[in-house]
Amino acid sequence: MASIALKSFVGLRQSSLEKPQFTVQAKPLINVQTPRRFRVVAGKFSPKVSGRNLRVAIIGGGPAGGAAAETLAKGGIETFLIERKLDNCKPCGGAIPLCMVGEFDLPLDIIDRKVTKMKMISPSNVAVDIGRTLKPHEYIGMVRREVLDSYLRNRAMENGAKVINGLFLKMDMPKEDNAPYVLHFTEYDGKAGGTGDKRTMEVDAVIGADGANSRVAKAIGAGDYEYAIAFQERIKIPDDKMVYYEDLAEMYVGDDVSPDFYGWVFPKCDHVAVGTGTVTHKGDIKKFQLATRNRAKDKILGGKIIRVEAHPIPEHPRPRRLAGRVALVGDAAGYVTKCSGEGIYFAAKSGRMCAEAIVEGSENGKRMVDEGDLRKYLEKWDKTYWPTYKVLDILQKVFYRSNPAREAFVEMCADEYVQKMTFDSYLYKRVVPGNPLEDLKLAVNTIGSLVRANALRREMDKLRV
Repeated sequence: MASIALKSFVGLRQSSLEKPQFTVQAKPLINVQTPRRFRVVAGKFSPKVSGRNLRVAIIGGGPAGGAAAETLAKGGIETFLIERKLDNCKPCGGAIPLCMVGEFDLPLDIIDRKVTKMKMISPSNVAVDIGRTLKPHEYIGMVRREVLDSYLRNRAMENGAKVINGLFLKMDMPKEDNAPYVLHFTEYDGKAGGTGDKRTMEVDAVIGADGANSRVAKAIGAGDYEYAIAFQERIKIPDDKMVYYEDLAEMYVGDDVSPDFYGWVFPKCDHVAVGTGTVTHKGDIKKFQLATRNRAKDKILGGKIIRVEAHPIPEHPRPRRLAGRVALVGDAAGYVTKCSGEGIYFAAKSGRMCAEAIVEGSENGKRMVDEGDLRKYLEKWDKTYWPTYKVLDILQKVFYRSNPAREAFVEMCADEYVQKMTFDSYLYKRVVPGNPLEDLKLAVNTIGSLVRANALRREMDKLRV
């Protein structure tokens, strides 16, 4: 991934510049009994929505959009979800943490594989087995995005959301307070052939869940971000080889598979997903993909490519994620972690958080919302997840910078304490406090690994001369 540092989330916590004013009042010479004073505090002025409930449109039907639509519909909001490709197979590794299964009440039949073992494979093909610290009930879920996304959208529909097969085109901004946003989109209902029908819709608020190339983000001037390109092939391999990947995933690191990310082989229902990604060398992505296949060739020999996929992945949050009554979530906001490239859980979680803020601010759809209501979602998001993003940003900068550093990273992953801390943080989405003595030992071992890596790099540089 890029060497760009994780940018601080912008515009959330502004401290007041006003200095406190103090006044001193002399005591009266005569003790006069004064009536008790009551302080009346007015609530947030928010006009009631007349003759209907609040209307919210969600652009994009992935995990972020589906989770937001369900929460809004359950909360009494008139909800519209616009998605261009309802059968979209997004190129995605498809890994979800255990906590997502419970938090989002996902049925087990949409999880293709329960991964309990991983192999981290270094540039020199040293393989480290990971997963020894997992408890019997713990696993990493592997899903296909076309299955997961469809399930979340259908559940939103069951709760009252209207799902529209359409392409969002543009948005007219309101000219005055509480005026509606006017959305322009093309609806594909099967009656107008492939061209579709031009439609408009008036809504009170908009959630942009339309991915890395978000049109909603452009409409509100959210700014650009650096992005990676992910390339993935779904490969049908012989049954006897599929047994190897029954509950196992592989991650390959090295300049050959990616100069700033990793290559992967993740198991799906009846095939494996083989892919890689890069920020700095996007033009070489097919070369890196070929190298990933070559590193795994003995285990996927005889396989047939059944689908090729590519997609941009944001590297950091956008400079602006909120404007008026329009908020960004998921990839549109830039919520993909560095080092691991994980985004599914954070997409769904941000969509739900944003929707919860709207439901609360509108008193279940009875009142208009404003930017202050949606800002509560951003404040909660940053407070909860900023440490996770920062830790993974640091890990990427330290260990993805060279092959010797990657060798050190793989060596470090063999440590049981590292595995426990990593899985606890990943599976339950929290930065886990460590044991001070074990942390000290880990620091010493990490420094030793990096010293050996730097020595190896110097020797390799001598050989090149």
